[in-house]
Amino acid sequence: MVDKISSWKYTEDFPSESPAIVEARARAEELGIECITASVGAHLAVLASALSAKAIVEAGTGAGVSALWMLSASEDSVLATIDSQPEFQVAAKLAFKDAKIAPTRTRVISGMAVEVMSNMADAAYDLAFLDADRADLEAQLSQASRLLRPGGVVAIAHALWRDRVPDPAMRDDATSAYRDVLRFFSGQQDFVSALSPIGDGLLIASKKLTSSS
Repeated sequence: MVDKISSWKYTEDFPSESPAIVEARARAEELGIECITASVGAHLAVLASALSAKAIVEAGTGAGVSALWMLSASEDSVLATIDSQPEFQVAAKLAFKDAKIAPTRTRVISGMAVEVMSNMADAAYDLAFLDADRADLEAQLSQASRLLRPGGVVAIAHALWRDRVPDPAMRDDATSAYRDVLRFFSGQQDFVSALSPIGDGLLIASKKLTSSS
């Protein structure tokens, strides 16, 4: 039997992070922000690259770690990132400056994710990353689905929530929220989805192309 714990650790240690991301992580720790792991970041970068993503939307800016990973895939992508905490946005802007990201490539928007996303254009984004308030995760997902173009991808962090989601005895609100999202995709005909155990779990789902797309 393969040692899955060793394999998981090897997977997590495999990516190398840029100095700007390392610094952003340090700021996140000071602010008490839980960041995605390097492996999750690398997967997001691969998604952005494979999609040739020009427009990316992120719910939950944090200190900018995930944003830097997604923006690292191309010099042409533009990111709209949303957070309700001003101090997090300050840290993210500093991270973008450290990484020498052109100001025209980022829009840092203050507000609640669902409210901001509700004012964004339909089918205008290639990649949506959700890592914001779990209390309205389903509403965020609904908005992200609307924002994605056909062939676009939504990625959801913490999809296994502390490894509690697989255990039916765990019924706290956070675990139930992620379990509901997984249940949504298991019965969804408009998306092709996959669940990965990297980090705290990463759910990815691609919006199917239609014959008229």
